[in-house]
Amino acid sequence: MKTYYTEENKYIKAKKRVDNLKGFYSNLLSYCLVIPFLIFINLMTSPNYKWFWWPMFGWGIGIIFHAFGVFNHKIGLGKEWEERKIREYMNEDNYNKF
Repeated sequence: MKTYYTEENKYIKAKKRVDNLKGFYSNLLSYCLVIPFLIFINLMTSPNYKWFWWPMFGWGIGIIFHAFGVFNHKIGLGKEWEERKIREYMNEDNYNKF
């Protein structure tokens, strides 16, 4: 089963990918601006307890997962897996009819 895309469908798919990429870079830029500010606040207010590690670590993990999603590294069950399973079940139904 092949999928044929019209120019409009290709444009919509490409626009969605560009929007995802812009979202990732916005997230990364925010991280690069906010985390140093949090480090500064932490060191000025309570230098004995380094709490800035918690948001830096948590947000950093979020950025890593965001990057995997945007740059098409599938973690677990991705869109390709869904489509492959759908085709598999459709073929099973066709095979079981005879």
